[in-house]
Amino acid sequence: MVSAPAISVQLYSIHQALDQDLDGPLARLAEIGLRNVEAFDFVRRADALRESLDRHGLISPTAHAIIIEEEGVTTPDRLLSVPPTEQTFAAAASLGVNVLIDPFVAPSRWMSLSDVQRNAETLNARADEAASYGLRAGYHNHDHELSSTIDGRPALEVFADLLDPSVLLEVDLYWAAAGGVDPVGLLQRLGDRVHAVHAKDGRIRPGITSREMPTDQLPAGRGDVPLTEALAVGTAVAYAVIEFDRYEGDLFEGIAESYEFLTAAL
Repeated sequence: MVSAPAISVQLYSIHQALDQDLDGPLARLAEIGLRNVEAFDFVRRADALRESLDRHGLISPTAHAIIIEEEGVTTPDRLLSVPPTEQTFAAAASLGVNVLIDPFVAPSRWMSLSDVQRNAETLNARADEAASYGLRAGYHNHDHELSSTIDGRPALEVFADLLDPSVLLEVDLYWAAAGGVDPVGLLQRLGDRVHAVHAKDGRIRPGITSREMPTDQLPAGRGDVPLTEALAVGTAVAYAVIEFDRYEGDLFEGIAESYEFLTAAL
């Protein structure tokens, strides 16, 4: 019997609150019922974050950090610094992370087969480095890895074929749908490679991209993404991760509603 994924939350969702105070926001997540989180921007504050996680009975089995690129990365809403990989891996290991996931390689790096090969070769090399810290490596998609195609196939699927078997994927179901791909079929094709999903929801409208970071994301179960169906076919998925890139309502209420939906769905 396949066990249901554990529910987690990507701390990027509440990064502004965490920048003001680590302890209070994490306490609120624990009060909702969460036990797993996905750490973000943790290298500069790994010790403080670990202390706060421990205080509230939380763990971070997965985490996000830039490991493919070696220089600063400009995402749609911020510039992410890139510490040396050894520092990133050591910080992740100190937090108790099992799988370290790169969350962003720019759209310009997914346009050709040589781009995709470069991304895969680099991540494979990083995975070898991570293994010496007891970590596995993975990658998390946005829309552009699906909307870009190589010989008629989504670039993400070509990328997956080039990865070492030890490297995992975290599929963002909302961004997959925004990229023009059926999330259910995508999970079926990627199979056991998918270790986690972002169970993110919202309105899927023509032309939506992560470059604009739309504000019409919704709590899980209230949008257009077939979350229940996708979770049913993701037989190797260990974590269903709640996330809001942007949200017009109260973030903690949105997270709580998403947690309730996923608890019932799983």
